Amino acid sequence: METKAENKKIRVLLVEDEEKLRGTIGEYLRLSGYGTLEARNGTEALRAFGADEGEWPDLVLLDLMLPVVSGFDVLERIREKSDVPVIILTARCSEEDQLRGFSLGADDYLVKPFLLSVLRAHMEALLRRTRGTSRKKTYGALSIDEKAHKIFLNGELLSLTPREFEVLRFFMDNEQIVLTRDRFLDEVWGIDYSGTDRSVDTIVKQIRLKLGRFGKYIDTIYGIGYRFEVKDDEDN
Repeated sequence: METKAENKKIRVLLVEDEEKLRGTIGEYLRLSGYGTLEARNGTEALRAFGADEGEWPDLVLLDLMLPVVSGFDVLERIREKSDVPVIILTARCSEEDQLRGFSLGADDYLVKPFLLSVLRAHMEALLRRTRGTSRKKTYGALSIDEKAHKIFLNGELLSLTPREFEVLRFFMDNEQIVLTRDRFLDEVWGIDYSGTDRSVDTIVKQIRLKLGRFGKYIDTIYGIGYRFEVKDDEDN
């Protein structure tokens, strides 16, 4: 778990239209050592991403039911220019909403009401994953620079959402091992995730599309899950 001193380096954009809840979460985060930016609606949230890249927050807490511009639209616009980690905080708990959130690039999804301590635990787990240790490795046509949080395909940077990055990195860390959907949910989404394993299939489908012909590195093991394996005939 990160210390307060480490948290002070992290700026969180809190997007919540309910004033009392926004105030409560914001005060808790500040007491926990985080820097905070607050937005009451989608327009204010997008304004935070209108500045230079260096001004972007390190993490976004995003409500879905926002005035002016919806949370889904905000998320989609953010992903056009940034891979900043995003946790959705919402009362909308349907499977359809959760799958839509992840397909647009959300990294985590918490349903209201929630404990502030649980929110902080999700934040810290996500930040640990997205601010990984320095390590460079190559897997066939793919290479990963974890310090820079980037994956390259034949030397070209892949445009990945944070969730896609974490899933592809998990594949690489477990090369040639059959991985069940439940293991992805536990170790990438987190044990408190309340959605279904269809979220895994959605992300894997998106990754395969971005890998093009190298999407065959990811095999479907029917009835079980997936396996990542570099194919020699595709290295040429």
